[in-house]
Amino acid sequence: MGWTDFTRGQYARRARRYAGDLTDREWGLISSCLPGPRRLGRPRSTDLREVVNALLYIATTGCQWRMLPKDFPPFTTVQAYFYEWRAIGLWGRISHRLVMETRELEGRQASPSAGVIDSQSVKTTESGGVAGYDAGKTRQTAFALTSRVASGTSSLTRSD
Repeated sequence: MGWTDFTRGQYARRARRYAGDLTDREWGLISSCLPGPRRLGRPRSTDLREVVNALLYIATTGCQWRMLPKDFPPFTTVQAYFYEWRAIGLWGRISHRLVMETRELEGRQASPSAGVIDSQSVKTTESGGVAGYDAGKTRQTAFALTSRVASGTSSLTRSD
């Protein structure tokens, strides 16, 4: 895809307060994943888009909860939403949705059709007692290769 005036406008972040603020298209992709209002209790008064923008600001800058700028909702509100969404597995659903969307935009199937698993044996020190089928001479290490389509990188996950 080449850069045109139209595509530059789609990806421009000049009108945002902070570089990590969501564009309308980005918000449209994840807003349907967010939980709806609760049946009981007070109506929601906090804009969830602002909560997500605040969480992206924290993730981008690495600032503490209490150092969240005042133009975001109160840090306690943002923190409460983060803990709730983490507990219900919302971030995994959003990630899965974005990966599927990216794969479809690239002309591939939404779900991967294959994966790669690799392992290696690593020599260890000779101290300690006999352990395992090989008397503790090696250590088995397994790796799983996953493709991160959204960022254009691959990640190597180690499981000991």
